[in-house]
Amino acid sequence: MNAVDMLSAARAEALFVSDASVTDHLTRQEVAALIRKAVLSHHGVRGCAAEVAAAYGNYPELAPLRMRWARAVVEPLYPVRRVRARSAAAQAAHGLAA
Repeated sequence: MNAVDMLSAARAEALFVSDASVTDHLTRQEVAALIRKAVLSHHGVRGCAAEVAAAYGNYPELAPLRMRWARAVVEPLYPVRRVRARSAAAQAAHGLAA
């Protein structure tokens, strides 16, 4: 998992622990505000992750559904940009080879 994927996961976790309903139709601005509020109220992304873990323990039948919802909301709003590694030949051509 790269740093961008981790950021997407952290956003989904924060939305998961927010007070948003899965039936809400949220704008990007609303999602961003909910994520900010959740991160602040849970003392950071680790606090959000701990709450997600607790939810999976306390509500194992509901937590996966809420996480799928959170990821379905976050992923289109914050698409992960894939960066392809340059081949050794391309790096050498650009003077980047070691």
